[in-house]
Amino acid sequence: MSQTSDSNKLLMPISEQDHIQGVIEASVVLVEYGYYQCPSCREVYRMIQAIQQQIPLRFVFRHFPQIHLHPQAQKASEAAESAAAQNKFWQMHNILFEHQSALNDGYLLEYASAIELDINRFLRDMTDHVHAERVTQDMQGGIQSGVSSTPALFVNKIRYRDAWDTERLLAAILD
Repeated sequence: MSQTSDSNKLLMPISEQDHIQGVIEASVVLVEYGYYQCPSCREVYRMIQAIQQQIPLRFVFRHFPQIHLHPQAQKASEAAESAAAQNKFWQMHNILFEHQSALNDGYLLEYASAIELDINRFLRDMTDHVHAERVTQDMQGGIQSGVSSTPALFVNKIRYRDAWDTERLLAAILD
């Protein structure tokens, strides 16, 4: 199979709706489809943090919760989006990965408080599933790009399919 077949290409362009971190003019754009209860996504989270310390890159995170595997996955993604509505996506993103074994409602509320979200707004958002559609849109974009499991990474729009190892991912980024 060719490295650039449609199942290896990121088909959903990066937009203002995305959660973007890093250098705007970076020559490397790394897009991840993942979710907060996924153990492999947590490892990739740590790999990306290490790589961000070494080189400038633009990083985009998109939700792809696997609720059939992890029952708190959808709520955690919605909590991140609720934090995003208050301009604190990355703070919540980091907390959720660092505490991925504690993602029930009480903990999500604790994390929202820790990053100083408006708790009443957060509770309304979560109760009314205000951001569920946003999570669904990320998932649909992932499916269009051939994502069926997580983590799924795209380096400059091409699917990364090598080992989940910091050195190999860094080599693919620098290639």
